[in-house]
Amino acid sequence: MGTTPEGSSPRTLAEALRARSEQELTALLRARPDLLNPVPGDLTQLATRASTRASVVRALERLDRFTLQTAEALAVAPDPGRYETLLALLGGDDGDPEVEAALPRAVEALRTQALVWGGGGRLRLVRTARELLTPSPSRPSPTGLGPTVAEATAGMSPGRLQEILAANELPTTHDPVSAVTALTSLFTDRRRMGELLDQAPSEALTVLDRLVWGPPYGEVTASPTPPVRWLRDHGLLLPASPRTVVLPREAALHLRAGRAHRTAEPVPPAVLPARTAASGRPAGVDEAAAGQAYTALSTVEELLQDWHEGGPPVLRAGGLAVRDLKRTAAALDTHEQMAAFWLELTYTAGLLAADGEADERYAPTPVYDEWLTLPAAERWALLADAWLTATRTAGLVGGHDGKGRALSALGPEMDRSAAPEVRRRVLELLASLEPGTAPDPESVLARLRWERPLRPGAGAGSDGVVDLRSRMAAWTLAEAETLGVTGRGALSEHGRALLGPAEGEPRPAADRARTAALTTVERAAAQSAAADALAPLLPTPLDHVLLQADLTAVAPGPLERPLAETLAVLADIESKGGATVYRFTPGSVRRALDAGRAASDLHTFLATHSRTPVPQPLSYLIDDVARRHGHLRIGAASAYVRCDDDALLDEILADKRSQGLGLRRVAPTVLAAQADPATLLQNLRSIGYAPSAESPQGDVLITRAHAHRTPPRTPPVPVPDGPPAPDDTLLSAAVRAVRAGDLAATVERKPAAEPGDRPPGPGGGLPRSTSAETLATVQAAVMTGSALWIGYVNAEGAASQRVIAPVRVEGGFVTAYDHTADEVRTYPLHRITGVAELADDPA
Repeated sequence: MGTTPEGSSPRTLAEALRARSEQELTALLRARPDLLNPVPGDLTQLATRASTRASVVRALERLDRFTLQTAEALAVAPDPGRYETLLALLGGDDGDPEVEAALPRAVEALRTQALVWGGGGRLRLVRTARELLTPSPSRPSPTGLGPTVAEATAGMSPGRLQEILAANELPTTHDPVSAVTALTSLFTDRRRMGELLDQAPSEALTVLDRLVWGPPYGEVTASPTPPVRWLRDHGLLLPASPRTVVLPREAALHLRAGRAHRTAEPVPPAVLPARTAASGRPAGVDEAAAGQAYTALSTVEELLQDWHEGGPPVLRAGGLAVRDLKRTAAALDTHEQMAAFWLELTYTAGLLAADGEADERYAPTPVYDEWLTLPAAERWALLADAWLTATRTAGLVGGHDGKGRALSALGPEMDRSAAPEVRRRVLELLASLEPGTAPDPESVLARLRWERPLRPGAGAGSDGVVDLRSRMAAWTLAEAETLGVTGRGALSEHGRALLGPAEGEPRPAADRARTAALTTVERAAAQSAAADALAPLLPTPLDHVLLQADLTAVAPGPLERPLAETLAVLADIESKGGATVYRFTPGSVRRALDAGRAASDLHTFLATHSRTPVPQPLSYLIDDVARRHGHLRIGAASAYVRCDDDALLDEILADKRSQGLGLRRVAPTVLAAQADPATLLQNLRSIGYAPSAESPQGDVLITRAHAHRTPPRTPPVPVPDGPPAPDDTLLSAAVRAVRAGDLAATVERKPAAEPGDRPPGPGGGLPRSTSAETLATVQAAVMTGSALWIGYVNAEGAASQRVIAPVRVEGGFVTAYDHTADEVRTYPLHRITGVAELADDPA
């Protein structure tokens, strides 16, 4: 840290920041990027902004548990506090080697983030942080401590104070201040306090035991019991209200052996292997994860293929209706929560969106068609990266927001800005174990709670759940297994590659929060590495099936896309698993014929792609359906049936199942119908006939699945968790600008030339000089190369002060290097309010 002159201590936070090096200011702005928007004009503005309530709350929420415990202990210590006092509050009277080893890091973390300033002998907590962490009746402290003796006796009558002193055998005083000092001295003296408690009734000690670790407040009746009366008489319980008493902080600390917290946690909990984990087989983990990854790809394709011609409608408020979610879950043969995960994943990856039509529906996007053409490993890497970086949280589906409204899949209220950081951190903790080792989930959650503890009253999300981060971590473990990032609970090799380059040193929690997301280039490299690691583990697509005599075909593995698409039209999928079983039926064969395939084409296709001979029953089925296919023709009149065989038309008219179609003969080979062509076609097929549709010109209509796509859509943009992390270039420029602005505000100036003029200075506003004096001073600075302090008013009327080094003066303009902006700028002379020379030019 930057140091102040020997024997002195900074009086304000601004002075402490002024003593910092550029590297230390950069570390502050990197840890608290909200201080950069906009860039502060000088270090005083930076200190003021760093002390605002919103910024301090944000910084406190990103501290790990021990660093936060350190800040809480400092909040109950005298202000300013000594390092030794802080160490005693955290380690207790007996000391704690782990606390002693970890405390310097915690204090340095607080000082880096400008939450603490001052040297070891005068540690000061930023005023706003002290207000937030100091115990009060309305805002209990995690320490469980109450007010000090001085705070608890404020407003107490002088006579009552003297009675307490007399009960403790202390000399009476003439004023309340000295009485409070005497009582505080007694409670902080270990020997004298021990002697006092030795005199207390055992029941009184029992009362103190109930209050010592908090909450320190207790209710009393108008006639308290003798033990409580003894405690009140001796000041060990002080009145907080007419019916409430409080244990003063100094007495509680004595009873706690000096500890501010029941349990200090200087060391993060270790992530432990699962009790049932079988480590030592990373290859088995990778294979299991690859199997899950392949299943994930198949599930996404099945989902979007089911919505190929347009999916369910979009609710008026956005999202998917519960009944449509249930239908989707049934179609995917899974439960609703898992179906919501797949829907959110495809939506996040940009493969699914609303079509934007008047009757808005969900449908695949054009990106889906491009995604299908990629190799399987690359398709998985895109899905996994979208999941890892998304703020949309599928686990919330089925819950309620802060107003009691149900949260629906694909709805607008599904973003949680902390989700990417939680997912990445969970995977980083898994990566810290030996390859092939699954973690104990509870140890992972305990570690995350240590790294980002929740302060009382903080962290409650819009869904009303306080510990949402722990729930997100649990969802992450389950989703990573489902997606194939982990296998058997352990992080796979391709999952490890998805995280990007391994970190050398562990980073503080505040830094992890700022750098959770990789850059675009790093993400692309991580996706490529993950795809390369996964590719050898995925099965190679097959170009053949095994036809069987029971009118089924067995695909012993994944099929090449053209083969799979054609087979899906020609046959119905009967079962899935390690092998897929397709069944040929009259309806499926007719579907292929409707799509424009001839019987000869189907025979050739099966013979080409079957490793077994084409069974005779299957050949007969194709020929039989093809022979009857298109014998009847249906077209639009309202609708008609045309057939060269009038006996077949007689048969249809006589069939009772066709009575509802309103058929009547209009010619020997033509029947007219009241139903529309599509209904007529569907009903005759259900009766058992094989009609085909025809065009107005009498040609057979070939029916193919209509692929409904949305217009081009971009994936949903993650909701940022606060301001974006600044890069090194921005941080460097911001530090230079703040330094230059601080120089302009604090540098020593020469006195004004005229005795009557007000000397410019930090409290004198902008410098003032006449136009002639300004021009002469600037011209002289050009020749001498010296720097000047100027006042400047821009075109919008905003005034500012700057330190410039003039280079050239011509045409009513001065060109100079602006130390404040760290660049060369040109200023109109008429907008310069005045100039003043610096006592010492800036380096």
